[in-house]
Amino acid sequence: MKKFLIILNLFFTFSVLSQSDADILKKVYDASLSNGKSYEWLDYLSNQIGGRLSGSLNAELAVEYTKDELEQIGLDKVWLQPVMVPKWVRGAPEFAFIETKPGSTTPINICALGGSVATPYGGLKANVVEVNGMEDLKNFTKEQIEGKIVFLNRPMNPTFIHTFEAYGDCGKQRYNGAYEAAKLGASGVLVRSLSLRLDDYPHTGAMSYSDLPVDKRIPAAAISTNHAELLSSMLKLDKNIKVYFKQSCKQLKDVQSYNVVGEITGSEFPNEYMLVGGHLDSWDLGDGSHDDGAGVVQSMEVLRLLKETGIKPKRTKRAVLFMNEENGLRGGNKYAAEANRKGENHVMALESDAGGFTPRGFSFDCSDTNFNQVLNWKPLFKPYLIHYFEKGFSGPDIRSLKSDSNVLIGLRPDSQRYFDHHHAATDTFDAVNKRELELGAATMTALVYLFDKYGTNPIPANTQLKN
Repeated sequence: MKKFLIILNLFFTFSVLSQSDADILKKVYDASLSNGKSYEWLDYLSNQIGGRLSGSLNAELAVEYTKDELEQIGLDKVWLQPVMVPKWVRGAPEFAFIETKPGSTTPINICALGGSVATPYGGLKANVVEVNGMEDLKNFTKEQIEGKIVFLNRPMNPTFIHTFEAYGDCGKQRYNGAYEAAKLGASGVLVRSLSLRLDDYPHTGAMSYSDLPVDKRIPAAAISTNHAELLSSMLKLDKNIKVYFKQSCKQLKDVQSYNVVGEITGSEFPNEYMLVGGHLDSWDLGDGSHDDGAGVVQSMEVLRLLKETGIKPKRTKRAVLFMNEENGLRGGNKYAAEANRKGENHVMALESDAGGFTPRGFSFDCSDTNFNQVLNWKPLFKPYLIHYFEKGFSGPDIRSLKSDSNVLIGLRPDSQRYFDHHHAATDTFDAVNKRELELGAATMTALVYLFDKYGTNPIPANTQLKN
């Protein structure tokens, strides 16, 4: 009988606890959906400032704006963390065409890849070799490639349900394509845009020359998916057609910029830090609303929602708006280096860098003990149709914070439309749905609240983490 009463008491305690958590989560979601600030912030960031290329004036305007808005929330501390960032400029709009014979041309849409060198002043015109991705490039000899434009035309695999897997599966052709093609003597590179949609918008993104000497670097551009299809079809009919393209981009000296940091000091464990973040920089073709204006304003909103709903955090909460994720990760690396230097204990970090679409759940980089705790919270998210709780990658700006005992998390929105906009001129404010954005902010806040209340569970010493 005594044992039965103990079990009954534990069950009653758990029921009350769960009900209390459910009430608080509803309060958070209600506040975000009825009185949220994330959409208003994103409107200004996107439409009044615009694309925020690392090292640009717009990036600095975004630093000032977000710092001012965080201060107006009434946080315990807001500051700027200096970081040196690369400054690459696009220059005049790119121009390109396919030439079937002298005087017979078809315009195509391209954009320079971030970090690329310019073409010669008069542009570059050469025959084209079509290659199906980086593995296929290994099958070509220098004699076949030398002096020609390499056309890397491997599409994203449409059979991957998680579209980030499709992106990762063929992303090397954008990042390493120019480096590998240059070693074979190519004069330039055209890369099929990393998008699952067929349209006329080229998608930029970072690329690298690795250790290639400056005088050996070749211009690299992305071509829209529609025009990649066109070029491929024309090459099947005539291997002797040429492509002309001209771009005026330039890499300048590094400049100083900043991470923006806002903080609510913990009431019980002020030296345990829980971080939410996104990256403030973006590419310049659109206004960076999904990548990653959404993550920025959602992270700001987490701290505002904690204050508005009266939640008193036990542990210190930080919103970190990282600079230079797109072409260098300088902000994330600088933040982690400073945290390490100061001996700061980041028990949890949550990144939103997958767009402002409907939240589906989270991916967790953590111990089995911590992950099992998270699985116990799934019923609390069921009313909001949040069901994806899996082990996996957290986010590029927080991965340097990884330790044996902390929890790194990535917000996982629905990804089906993300690569329609990613790094393209279509990444604009009108592509973001207000309600979806606010649901994401509330979902992040809910998980932060639960980890703050129940803590993380460090793995035992000398325990090997499972991959």
